[in-house]
Amino acid sequence: MLKNFFGKKKHDPSVSLDMNKQRRYEALVRAWHRDLYRYAYWLCHDQHIAEDLVQETCLRAWRSLDSLQDDKAAKAWLITILRRENARRFERKQFDLVDIDDHAIADSTPNVEMNTEQHMLQRLIMNLAPEYREPLILQVMAGFNGDEIAEILELNRNTVMTRLFRARNQLKEQLENKESKRGNQNG
Repeated sequence: MLKNFFGKKKHDPSVSLDMNKQRRYEALVRAWHRDLYRYAYWLCHDQHIAEDLVQETCLRAWRSLDSLQDDKAAKAWLITILRRENARRFERKQFDLVDIDDHAIADSTPNVEMNTEQHMLQRLIMNLAPEYREPLILQVMAGFNGDEIAEILELNRNTVMTRLFRARNQLKEQLENKESKRGNQNG
């Protein structure tokens, strides 16, 4: 009896598997947390909602970590989870409908617009159709290549590359139009 108590303990493999899973998860979160937050913030434009989205993404990633076969695909996998979590946010949201005639609507347009190139470029990107805007943002802000974007958006790679090409051309046209209008006003 005492020999059994003080003898060698058997190694429990489930404990080591959980430790490996935890180390793997922590490494993924450490590596991609900033990119997840940056993309979440771009999606919702609110710090607190972005933090919640990242937290929910990490929770779902922990639950389904065993389904991630290749750690090289982790960033795309996490971004996909984040996009789906953002979509769920709108599925759960219940809007209160009111009669518009009963409420006065204030004009909230700012009197003085920021003239920085970054603000102008952001507005131009937001003017793009969603099918062009999203691949462009994934490439420019998140640094994904065409194959990764295709996987995230569940599209053909050629479709993604075509949309990226068209998005850039549309941005170029919008910039040229703004420059020509500015030139006409100054001349």
